[in-house]
Amino acid sequence: MKIGVLRESKEMERRVALTPELVKQLIKKDFTIVIEESAGEASNFTDDDYRSAGATLASKQEVCKSDIILKVNAPDISEAEMMKEEAVSISLLYAYTQPELLEIFKRRRISAFSMDAVPRISRAQKMDALSSQANLAGYKAVIMAANALGKIFPLMMTAAGTITPTKVLIFGAGVAGLQAIATAKRLGAVVEVSDVRPETKEQVESLGGRFLVVEGAEEVKTEGGYAREVSGDFLARQKQLIEDRIKDADVVITTALVMGKRSPMLVTEDMVKSMKPGSVIVDMAVESGGNCELSEMNQTVIKHGVTIIGESNLPALLPVNASQLYATNISTLLLHLASAEGFKWELDEEITQGTLITHRGELVHAFTKNILNQ
Repeated sequence: MKIGVLRESKEMERRVALTPELVKQLIKKDFTIVIEESAGEASNFTDDDYRSAGATLASKQEVCKSDIILKVNAPDISEAEMMKEEAVSISLLYAYTQPELLEIFKRRRISAFSMDAVPRISRAQKMDALSSQANLAGYKAVIMAANALGKIFPLMMTAAGTITPTKVLIFGAGVAGLQAIATAKRLGAVVEVSDVRPETKEQVESLGGRFLVVEGAEEVKTEGGYAREVSGDFLARQKQLIEDRIKDADVVITTALVMGKRSPMLVTEDMVKSMKPGSVIVDMAVESGGNCELSEMNQTVIKHGVTIIGESNLPALLPVNASQLYATNISTLLLHLASAEGFKWELDEEITQGTLITHRGELVHAFTKNILNQ
């Protein structure tokens, strides 16, 4: 089968779906690889690198004639229309946000797999693109905050006096939050963490962070590692705790997401007003509506003396590593689903069932159906 890799068209996207190293590995498995010209340029992978790995370089139109189309982000409408009928698309689809694209996939009988729907089970860890990219995002968020802050992170004792360590407050102890904790601690900060899931307390403390316990946290329902339902009373108690702690924070990093819904509003304008002048907020949930009331998509703004960073695609700022990890994720999923002879189509198998969104002209993914029908 022929695998096509398209150049990313999303604004400010610098990643690529396959690296030359993974191209070599897939060619050894008897796949044919076609790469759109300049697809890896923004990730520092040249066309010559891909040619040396055994790939063919071609135009977008030629790439779209492939049996399998790999991307980081979802194909745009024009790309979907160019794909041949009954092709296979694999990308970070976020299918519940793409109803128009799903209609094209159904009409053209394109089978679409979504990298953001990989089930969080042990045998799928190497396919888990959300985790690999969030890990890098958590690191980059701390580095950006440190750069924007007018002071250093660690305790420093000098002849001229003692510099106290920076206080970092992190909302959410998922993959991004845990990496942010680890990075901030390595830089010498004092780190406090709030998360609606009480089971994350041990992980936070193992990295040297202080876990802020919200009364009634045991009420929170989780599924697959994600928070699914949070009561209004719990949110009110969490807000009170945040109001008390945010006044002392030099850096606030927010990572809180709820799958299929708008991200929760955690930091209000009044909270921003209560923060020290020169403090920094990095809102990692800005693309899903934002955890901070004053954050702006892809903008760094100063409001009430606080710098608020609203970068929506942090992994793209680390395109070399992000592409390397994503290429491993997507090629591992592909080799699970298919060989060079064709797809297995084991529709009842857990990973296939979890990631397959459209197939043979139908929307087959239960979670996406539920969201779109609400």
